[in-house]
Formats: sequence, C-alpha cells, structure tokens
Amino acid sequence: LARRDFTVNAMAVRLPSLEFVDPFRGTDDLEKRVLRTPGSPEDSFDDDPLRMLRAARFASQLELSVAEPVLEAIAAMADRLAIVSSERVRDELSKLLLSPRPRHGLAIVVDSGLAEVFLPELPALRLEVDEHHRHKDVYEHTLTVVEQAIDLEPDGPDLVLRLAALLHDIGKPATRRFEPGGGVSCHHHELVGARMSRKRLKALRYPKEVVDAVSG
Repeated sequence: LARRDFTVNAMAVRLPSLEFVDPFRGTDDLEKRVLRTPGSPEDSFDDDPLRMLRAARFASQLELSVAEPVLEAIAAMADRLAIVSSERVRDELSKLLLSPRPRHGLAIVVDSGLAEVFLPELPALRLEVDEHHRHKDVYEHTLTVVEQAIDLEPDGPDLVLRLAALLHDIGKPATRRFEPGGGVSCHHHELVGARMSRKRLKALRYPKEVVDAVSG
C-alpha cells in the first residue's frame, strides 16, 4: 500500500478476515476531499512520473483538491514526465478532458509546468491577449470554451469535441500582429492552429481518426 500513488488508493481489505486496512488515512483524505501521497510526493513521482499528471486527472475526475506539498513536488519534478511514453500521457490527458471538471485539472498542469512537457501550446496562450477583450487572455478564453463545449454534448463526454475546444486557438501566438491604433489581429490562426493541432496530437499518439476529426 505504501507504493500506491495516492492515499485514497492505498486502502485494502484483508482476506479472509475482511478487516479494513487504511495505514495512510485515505478515508480521512476522502472525507476532506484532498489528494495526498502515502509517503513523500517526491518518492512517489520518482517511482512513476505519470502520477503527477494523474494527480491533475483525479482532481478533475473526483473533484478533489491537491495538497500543497504534492503541488510543490509536481512543479519541482515536472520535467521528469518526459521519460513517460506518449501513449500513457495521452491516456491520462484524455481521462482528464473527459472528466466533469477538466478546467480544474488543466489549470494544475499549466500552473505546475507539466503542460510545458507534453502540451506547450496551452501555456503559451497565457501570453496572448484576446483581441476581443472579452477574456483575461486567450488561455482563460480557451478554458472557458472547454467548459462551454461540455454544454453542447447531447450524448455524454465527447473527446473530439473537447480536444477541438482545447486546441482551437493555439495558432494565435504564431499569427498575432499589433495593428495601428492598438488593435490586435491573428489572421489565418485557424489554419496555423489546425497544423499545430495535427502535429501535437500525432506526437501524443492519438488515433488517425481523432487527429483528422480535431484538426480537419
């Protein structure tokens, strides 16, 4: 149980006595709705760096907060995610996006630096002011669009729709131009963004039909 990823997953039932075993107080953390590691988060993430991304996924999927020591360890060790296979990262990202609160998990991966490793186009949007001045920046606008996309799903979570919402503006940083009078334009950002989306989704090993549907 000490080798499990988080305390909420480090509980068991002893057989055949049916004795409940909870050495790391996972039930307390469930009650408090907080995500902690059984031992030090540094040791846990060194054992499997994907657990850093899984923390963000659980935060979104189970609507948990992440303990501050865990967030600090993620920020300090984010570059370790690079040793994890693209397929494993893809699966965690998909589960995060399909969760009830993807915005929460996406904010964690961006604020911690994890996104720089596997989805650098997302944090790059924080530097780009939305030309319509309706949002704080394009990054915040993108998170809002992801939330709005959820409201458009008639038959439950739709990975293609949520990926498209997440990536729809990633071409803006490369096409932003400052116009006379203080305006900002991003001409043809949708074409540039489509190419960037295709490249990123391929790098994450998404199936061809998903890549085509999102970037087509």
